[in-house]
Amino acid sequence: MPADRFSTATRLKALGEQAAARVYRAKRRPRRNRLTGRAALLALVMCSLVVALAYPMRQYISQRSDIADQRRKAQNAAAALNRLRDEKARWQDPAYVRQQARRHLHFVMPDETGYIVQDGSGARAAPKGAEAADRPWYDKLWNAVDDADATDPIDAAVGR
Repeated sequence: MPADRFSTATRLKALGEQAAARVYRAKRRPRRNRLTGRAALLALVMCSLVVALAYPMRQYISQRSDIADQRRKAQNAAAALNRLRDEKARWQDPAYVRQQARRHLHFVMPDETGYIVQDGSGARAAPKGAEAADRPWYDKLWNAVDDADATDPIDAAVGR
């Protein structure tokens, strides 16, 4: 008889039964809570850090947004300043001033004859309160004087 009492097949069968018993016991055993003291402390520290940093981060983001808005406003102001400088430079040119006086104020040079062409659209026959935007300034001025003369406060007080 050999020194070994059990055959290989018997040993394998016994090992399989032991493994099956261990699996069965592991399934029956109540699970241990996985949240240990260290994990709970870590979670508490992380939550407190999130709470402590939430307000400063919100302020930081808000301030960055304000800085971007101010930079955009500064760029717009610089662009407006450049436009105004260009316009000022144009107004320093006497030819431009003459051109604008002719266009907007209907000025004419000496020895020239000024004409205003009416196209018959009825712009001058507008009702009393409505003024056409394309009428010259002096025409608007004389209409205002005529309207003021038509409603003289002294005549109204006397009853004429």
